[in-house]
Amino acid sequence: MTSENRLSAMDLAALVSSRICHDLISPVGAIANGLEVLAESPDEEMRKVAFALIENSARQASGKLQFARLAFGAAGSAGSEISLGDAGDLAANLIAGDKRITLNWKAPRESRPKPEVKLALNLFTIATTCIPRGGEITVDADDASITIQARGKKACLPQKTAEVLTEAIPAQSIGAHEIQPYYTLRLIEQTGFSLHIEQGEDEITLRAAR
Repeated sequence: MTSENRLSAMDLAALVSSRICHDLISPVGAIANGLEVLAESPDEEMRKVAFALIENSARQASGKLQFARLAFGAAGSAGSEISLGDAGDLAANLIAGDKRITLNWKAPRESRPKPEVKLALNLFTIATTCIPRGGEITVDADDASITIQARGKKACLPQKTAEVLTEAIPAQSIGAHEIQPYYTLRLIEQTGFSLHIEQGEDEITLRAAR
């Protein structure tokens, strides 16, 4: 990665924080709305709807936080390795409320260096953006590679994401919406992998390999 395409540590931390906050705004806001209904409405049916909203939104917020803690943070910082199986559980939990996406996590349930597991989760995150109409995401890994395939109608890599991953835009053009693929690029650099992107008919494959 060239110097003009590298964000400072402070800018990277600020933009990742903004991205996490953006992801949490919707479920946290929904919890606040549900609590407001409970406080103001005596109608029993409305209160049942509010309870369901709060429960569902709290589950979403928890899933997003747990996922972000591993994908972006220092989860399990006491050790240098993390279970790929645990990462798969977090990925499944993250999309549990989205009936449009099916996850096929085929990666072995074994421990891998933390940066590699974080890379797998970030590639998975990118894959979810490749199938806006829904579809299936398959995640596999071996000792030398991590492969994520997204299948769905008109599956493709979003333009901005492609530009970041190919270093086609300078760092100063990267904002909170582009920080996740940029962070993925930094993980690829850290792990020593190379990223290969293959576009097929209604499918796209992201493969990080040594």
